This record gives sequence, structure tokens and C-alpha cells, in this order.
Amino acid sequence: MTTEQTEGLISMLTVLGMFVLLVLPSVLGIVRDRRIDRQIREAQERRTRQQRFARAA
Repeated sequence: MTTEQTEGLISMLTVLGMFVLLVLPSVLGIVRDRRIDRQIREAQERRTRQQRFARAA
């Protein structure tokens, strides 16, 4: 491997690392939002089931 190839590889890995650092917060935010949405949906479903059960009793 020549010096130019090594420098090119280091530069490419640096750019890739910077890209990951820039994208990671967004990805973590999306995952967090989806988890919260799922929890809200499950809570609404539980409330609906409890209300139906209370009306039937």
C-alpha cells in the first residue's frame, strides 16, 4: 500500500466517522420518538379495553 493510498483511506475513514457523528443524534431521536409513540398507543388501547370492560360490568 502506498502513502497516497494510506492517506486516502485515512481521509475516507475520517469523513465516514464525521458522518456517523452527525447522523447518530437524529437516528437516536427517531428511535426514541417511535418508542414513545408505541407506549402512548399501548396506553390508549389499555384505556379503551378498561372502559369497555367497565361498561359491560
